[in-house]
Amino acid sequence: MIHQYFEESRSKWVKILVGISIAFILCFILNISLGSVLIPIQDIFSFLTGGETSKESWSLILSNFRIPKALTAIFVGSALGISGLQMQTLFRNPLAGPYILGISSGAGLGVALVIFLGFYFGGFLSITGIGRSWLLVVSAGLGSFLVLLVIAVVAARIKDSVSLLIIGLMFGTASGALVSILQFFSQAENIQAYVLWSFGNLGSLSWKELGVFIPVLTIGLIASVMLSKHLNALLLGENYARSLGLNIRKTRLLIIVNTSILAGTVTAFCGPIAFFGVAMPHLTRMLFNTSNHLLLTPVLILFGATLMLLFDSISQLPGFGATLPINAVTSLIGAPFVIYLLIRKKNLGYSFNA
Repeated sequence: MIHQYFEESRSKWVKILVGISIAFILCFILNISLGSVLIPIQDIFSFLTGGETSKESWSLILSNFRIPKALTAIFVGSALGISGLQMQTLFRNPLAGPYILGISSGAGLGVALVIFLGFYFGGFLSITGIGRSWLLVVSAGLGSFLVLLVIAVVAARIKDSVSLLIIGLMFGTASGALVSILQFFSQAENIQAYVLWSFGNLGSLSWKELGVFIPVLTIGLIASVMLSKHLNALLLGENYARSLGLNIRKTRLLIIVNTSILAGTVTAFCGPIAFFGVAMPHLTRMLFNTSNHLLLTPVLILFGATLMLLFDSISQLPGFGATLPINAVTSLIGAPFVIYLLIRKKNLGYSFNA
């Protein structure tokens, strides 16, 4: 009986993974075919298999713009989904997201300092030859890292996860206040540049930037799979996890560092992307009816990538020749979904039943 149950369960999850993989491939092809220039499917297959397209310009568009953008969407969707899952499990808070510890606010403050004090960085850029885009990436990364450093020190000193959560929120509030002060004394064009960054952008990364972006996120995603057993133990509470021999402080620090690497890298390269990290773990749990992280983590990596490709395709407004900010699409879909869950389930505690 038990053997039959496990066989049926394994067969079910194989079918789920195959189904998501097919959806992922279809969304990838759809994503790179859409844009201001519509590229026929047969030309896309020809390009992906090493052949040539009907027009040379289509090959340039695919290789220089659409493939990098699709790869960015894939890793952003996976990273934000996993970051949200880890934070929700660690804090046992169904509305926790990847930016709840102030990682996004730290990155935003770093970018704000560069943009609003950009006049003073002009000479530095001309001397070093560093491009403005790389300077924004580095400044956002440093802002995220400094917040992570402070949170890591605090996490090593306090036992209560709720206190750590509140401290993270306070860091976010303080960073937001500093950004507001900088905006108040800044010029209009600098404010506009910061607002554009805050919209999020999946299509601005070059192959050189992807050469840093993809390896860092790949390491973070592999680490998240390795943390699955620890997250399963935390589902039943810290006292139970401690009785199983789990080092709570060490595990909490590993989860925070991994989430910061994933969310901080995404924010540094693409800007803050709202709601996706909060909604994706709930959607995955509800659709696939599991809270087992050994299953949930790989499914969420693939499912998050698939949905981000779909959202990016929607943001391109096929047929209109315009592109919406990715933040607008994720928020318009994410916010109603969270409201729906709250109304339907009364609360979101069901998500944390083992």
